[in-house]
Amino acid sequence: MNANDHARTPARGSDLVRQIVVLSAVSFMLIAAVIGAGAFGNTAVEDQQGGALDTDGSYLAPAGPAFSIWSVIYLGLIAYAIWQALPRQRSSERQRALGWPIALTMVLNGLWLVAARFGTLFLTVVVIVLLLAALGWAFRTAVVTRDPRGGVVDSILIDGVTGLHLGWVTLATVANTAAWLTTVVPPSWENAADAIGVTVLVVVALLGLAIAWRSEWRIAPALALAWGLSWLAVERLTGSPASTPIAVTAIIVAVVVLLPPAVVSGLRLIRPSID
Repeated sequence: MNANDHARTPARGSDLVRQIVVLSAVSFMLIAAVIGAGAFGNTAVEDQQGGALDTDGSYLAPAGPAFSIWSVIYLGLIAYAIWQALPRQRSSERQRALGWPIALTMVLNGLWLVAARFGTLFLTVVVIVLLLAALGWAFRTAVVTRDPRGGVVDSILIDGVTGLHLGWVTLATVANTAAWLTTVVPPSWENAADAIGVTVLVVVALLGLAIAWRSEWRIAPALALAWGLSWLAVERLTGSPASTPIAVTAIIVAVVVLLPPAVVSGLRLIRPSID
């Protein structure tokens, strides 16, 4: 018997509804992702909105390989959707608390792709900010409902996947907003691009540390954020527009946001009672 067996109560009518909603949400997200990838001959995401969402769309856009993290996140969300639909998970109190917010993140994820394809660049900013807020809600709920005895699958599919999603979308929100601002501010602002970019990355560092602190130093958000920051640095050093100050700052911020959770995670492996 695992910890989740102790966190079950008699099934409710809403439990089955929740499971179906999560499955429907992940299906919508996947359909939107396939369309967004240009699988049916339509324009891929990076080429939509006049190329504003491409790696050269702003000074805060990461290099192309950074986006491969979506494959990990999507596989994790698919696995979660299937796992939470098992009869065993139906009356889990943890699933009752998390199913709805995670379903919301899936829907907003898909809606962002719809907005990028059919809407405006500003609309994509609105949707991704909502997605970031929903992920913050979902991950905080995951932290407060976490039982150390819940098992590896529970940890990976809830804490791990939601944390990666949150960390990546944190940086994606910055990149998306920067892409939009690049299209609306006067061209003369480019003279201050380095200073603005460095300032924004300092804020990202503070936000990353705040997420780590509020999540009791869980490492998943920091891993995704550091991943994105590293590829941002690569793009600014090797791509266009180039900026050594932004690249160096991105590397420093990646270390700053990753080091504390990594240290705490290492200590937890040595002394599990820390959790």
